[in-house]
Amino acid sequence: MKEYETITEISGPLVFAEVDEPIGYDEMVEINTPDGDTKRGQILESSDGLVAIQVFEGTTGIDRNASVSFTGETLKMPVTEDLLGRVLDGTGQPIDGGPDIVPDDRRDIVGAAINPVSREYPEEFIQTGVSAIDGMNTLVRGQKLPIFSGSGLPHSELALQIARQATVPEEEAAGDEGSEFAVIFGAMGITQEEANEFMDDFERTGALERSVVFMNLADDPAVERTVTPRLALTTAEYLAFDKGYHVLVILTDMTNYCEALREIGAAREEVPGRRGYPGYMYTDLAQLYERAGRIEGRDGSVTQIPILTMPGDDDTHPIPDLTGYITEGQIYVDRDLNSQGIEPPVNVLPSLSRLMDDGIGEGLTRDDHEDVANQMYAAYAEGEDLRDLVNIVGREALSERDNRYLDFADRFETEFVDQGFDVDRGLEQSLDIGWDLLSTLPPAELNRIDEDLIEAYYVDDETEAEAAAD
Repeated sequence: MKEYETITEISGPLVFAEVDEPIGYDEMVEINTPDGDTKRGQILESSDGLVAIQVFEGTTGIDRNASVSFTGETLKMPVTEDLLGRVLDGTGQPIDGGPDIVPDDRRDIVGAAINPVSREYPEEFIQTGVSAIDGMNTLVRGQKLPIFSGSGLPHSELALQIARQATVPEEEAAGDEGSEFAVIFGAMGITQEEANEFMDDFERTGALERSVVFMNLADDPAVERTVTPRLALTTAEYLAFDKGYHVLVILTDMTNYCEALREIGAAREEVPGRRGYPGYMYTDLAQLYERAGRIEGRDGSVTQIPILTMPGDDDTHPIPDLTGYITEGQIYVDRDLNSQGIEPPVNVLPSLSRLMDDGIGEGLTRDDHEDVANQMYAAYAEGEDLRDLVNIVGREALSERDNRYLDFADRFETEFVDQGFDVDRGLEQSLDIGWDLLSTLPPAELNRIDEDLIEAYYVDDETEAEAAAD
């Protein structure tokens, strides 16, 4: 490799150097410091005679006497099935004390876009064991369904619960040995305390055996955060489309990722977009989110659950706003529900899964799923509206019907949504709880459910009491 001692400027995480030959975009770079250390970097911008290099390990110790070498290759992820059960840092290096990775292949982390003609439409149910998701906002294989949360809310606990409980029930029941389930967990900008909690939970529950964990900590260089999700998704694509796994990718926290983009943009002196974020952030996020999906003729799938904390709980902030445009819905973690002790505090009213209708009602999912979800949504929304009215006129001024809806809203939160972070509910159990709640309303109010389903599932307390007395 040809070496250059032509560094002209060091700005934040970037190093600028003069060159006398064409250098490719995304090409890997080695920087040798005067102290004898070697740091890795990547070409961020290349023009005639000048390149901008983003340094993964940070620019500490680099000065104008350092030498720069260009490898001629882009950053690649060594992939193998043996990665399952391993813990890697944000640049893909093992940090679990295990053996070195012996890869079957090395894949470019940018990946290749899935041809729209080859995409298979997502319509198979993934059971997370969380009633508020399975029952009301169903996750489908190949979908990208983000979790919108806020600072201090237990989105990490929800992510861990999904990671250890997620299954593909239809194929488990069919005994399909070629459709194993795997979890790729990519953490970006988390604290050491959070990292310890994640690892303790993975090891305690045994979920690590079917997982690959990428850890980028808050004190790691911000530049690493831009490659961590790409390394995770490259591993997911290999396991899914080469080895036939159904892979669930959980990325947390995308807000930290976007802050890294903003930091790099500021170092490059780019013209900022909304609230100082780069104008290309939409494109950058789309490059990540659109790597979810299924491919015709391949057994595996890549499903994404990106998690982001909305600054100031503002869902019009650029990060959740752009994410909502790209993904197929969102799950809201609610601060008011959390203050009431609801676990997990998922607010189903603003939450949405746009592919839910395609992933329910067939196979092992029950024929009443869609009707029950629609009816509970409508009843809970009416109960929420009546809560505002109670604050004005008092509960005594409401009719018996209105009081039933108020009771339904209370019980929906405490019995259906609130299940604890350690409870794994099957879909059957979630729907049974839903019918118990709907049965507190008169049958005439269940106008979104087919009469045959009401006759089959409606729980009439008076009839049951008479039968028990007989």
